[in-house]
Amino acid sequence: MNISGNTIFVPGATSGIGLALALALQGAGNTVIIGGRRTELLNQIAATHPGIHTVHIDTTSVASIQQAATAVIDAHPELNVLIAMAGIMRVEDWTRPSGFLDSAEEIVTTNLLGPIRLIGAFVEHLQGRPDATIMTVSSGLAFTPLMATPTYNATKAAIHMLTESLRLQFAETSVRMLELVPPSVATDLLPGQRESAFAMPLDEFIAETVALIHDNPDAEEILVERVKFLRFGEARGDYKQTVAAVNSLDPHGK
Repeated sequence: MNISGNTIFVPGATSGIGLALALALQGAGNTVIIGGRRTELLNQIAATHPGIHTVHIDTTSVASIQQAATAVIDAHPELNVLIAMAGIMRVEDWTRPSGFLDSAEEIVTTNLLGPIRLIGAFVEHLQGRPDATIMTVSSGLAFTPLMATPTYNATKAAIHMLTESLRLQFAETSVRMLELVPPSVATDLLPGQRESAFAMPLDEFIAETVALIHDNPDAEEILVERVKFLRFGEARGDYKQTVAAVNSLDPHGK
């Protein structure tokens, strides 16, 4: 993915990593469209950040995804990058059915079915562009699990393998697959995470991410230094120690 000259759609970008990355990519010389469910928040973002385009989308709804895809492609036929950003994370207790089932189903719908449906809605258009990228967003927890968030971990592991598989299928097309693998970042993804000393400051994460995209346009994974501890535990041969460390250090693992 080239750092500039793209037209990029980022659903789930009204806060956190999504919004910060969208603004950074706009600043790097891209046309950026952000999507979200709250129209008033989209309007506020558009007013605060001139040049940002917005579209209403609920990534848990098949109909909303299709409507948003049509609107984005009609308004921006040069669209060549999709960043499937939307995601939710919740603490669950799987020792009691009442403690996890509803939550787990919602997480799977948002974190796994959402990106699958987004790719399905845009893939035909993207294959018609001479240079296109689909960026998925997994997590360091796809590779080293946090005990407190089992469904989140599982959906992000699925996103990783989906990305690996689609990269093989798209190998002879104009579409490239790029996986963003965040560590714990100081956002509101979980209560208390923004204030957590364990989490990477959002501005530092975005700055390093954009620099990596700039310096490595042919990269398949975007890995800030802080996430490599999680990403490569098994390869290093200290997987069990890595799992133990993460679950003792992250406040949500206790």
